[in-house]
Amino acid sequence: MGHLPHAVLRAGRPPSLRSTDPDTPWDDTMQDRKPVQSWLTDMDGVLVHEGQPVPGAPEFVKRLRASGKPFLVLTNNSIYTPRDLQARLVRMGLDVPEEAIWSSALATAQFLADQRPGGTAYVIGEAGLTTALHAVGYVLTDFAPDYVVLGETRTYSFEAITKAVRLINDGARFICTNPDVTGPSVEGALPAAGSVAAMISKATGVEPYFVGKPNPMMMRSALNTIEAHSESTAMIGDRMDTDILCGLEAGLETILVLTGISTRVEAERYPYRPSRIVDSVADLIDEI
Repeated sequence: MGHLPHAVLRAGRPPSLRSTDPDTPWDDTMQDRKPVQSWLTDMDGVLVHEGQPVPGAPEFVKRLRASGKPFLVLTNNSIYTPRDLQARLVRMGLDVPEEAIWSSALATAQFLADQRPGGTAYVIGEAGLTTALHAVGYVLTDFAPDYVVLGETRTYSFEAITKAVRLINDGARFICTNPDVTGPSVEGALPAAGSVAAMISKATGVEPYFVGKPNPMMMRSALNTIEAHSESTAMIGDRMDTDILCGLEAGLETILVLTGISTRVEAERYPYRPSRIVDSVADLIDEI
């Protein structure tokens, strides 16, 4: 039998007796949670969608900043540095400080620095990932690296993938920033790091360690960054399989918004549920 997330196992009633109302939490203890003092929110599908701000998102961010409560904007996308992402958000009217952005690239760099300080890595990725690794003292090399680190990139090179396969076969450990198999674009879905990781795994027989969502490590590293506690933190996301699952397993209150990937009907098909479902972050402004 498959393992259910810990948050599901803690629920107060057996599944057959829980409410079928999608706005009613499964876990009775959610009603006794501490007031939200810190906020984590996904970016794509929550604050922005297809290059445009979600209605109410600028006001939501403004209220967050005015409240003085710690918050982070999370993204599994490892392409951009926090400074790059800040500039993109500002152009869309979202005034998010650089230090309030937490990416899978930053989480990956922190993880590697904890695991093997001052190590070496062969990287397939963009500036967001390479900059984060340099910042923690990693040397990027294709000569007997400690790790092969795969992230998102605009152009996956067959030559680079071949090099990664050979290095892993020679003993390099395989890390991937995030498991997303596709990413959004205005033209449609794009293959993402998870798809390329599957190809490398097929060629090597080695599965990567994924650092980004839904690995709760991504959430815990974010909590540590803002010195927040899971019992008084809420996670807002648009994807059941990453944002909500990650938040549940990290012990956070979870809020699904319907401005991105997952719909209310799709949410019902999962064996776990968010604490609640709202139409958008505009519905949360008065709670901050």
